[in-house]
Amino acid sequence: MEQVIKVLIVEDDLQIATIHKRFVERMEGFQVIGIATDRLDAEEQLHILQPDLLLLDVFFPDMNGLDFLQYIKEQDLHCDVIMITAAQELQTVSTALRKGVFDFIIKPVIYERFKQTLTNYYAFHQKVNAKYTNRLHLTQEDIDKLVTKTYRTENSLLPKGIDKLTLDKIIFTMTNYKNTFTAEQLGKEVGMSRTTARRYLEFLVSHGKIEAELSYGTVGRPERVYSLLTS
Repeated sequence: MEQVIKVLIVEDDLQIATIHKRFVERMEGFQVIGIATDRLDAEEQLHILQPDLLLLDVFFPDMNGLDFLQYIKEQDLHCDVIMITAAQELQTVSTALRKGVFDFIIKPVIYERFKQTLTNYYAFHQKVNAKYTNRLHLTQEDIDKLVTKTYRTENSLLPKGIDKLTLDKIIFTMTNYKNTFTAEQLGKEVGMSRTTARRYLEFLVSHGKIEAELSYGTVGRPERVYSLLTS
């Protein structure tokens, strides 16, 4: 029987924490074991509950999430971390990556992007804790599989719901016609629903192929605008 991944959410906004909890609960193989809203609470739950995975914000009234990453490292706790934050500064992102976070997701969280990250983490976790547990040494091939934490878009190793031909069509459209789209605009251009277009766009964002920014119009809620990354 495969092990259930225990998740601790460290987020000072309870409403946002609840949304992330619901996202996790939609995924098979994961269980939210606690929500911590400040440093003391996070430290206590981390030691007592011993989660496999931490969903961690950066900004708290009493701490910085990057400092808490250092605390986890110093305590030698066997817990992986996915940062979920509104922070977008290059220094923040690079510091988090250097400190070993599995992924870095910018708020507001899109479920498809969140789902892709947890899918990748689940595959990584199962490899480490099932396939390699009883082995003292790993081959280079084993290590390469562990280090490569995301799916490669250049071959058939794509998650469920992502079709290679459709993905290529979207990339072609953004490259040759217009490099900036909302999900609705792209859906109309390639002949698919807004929801499907957004799923593909968020997949490309998660693999560093395109970027997304919030556009604040004069009326209604802000929407995400997707653009090709310039080399």
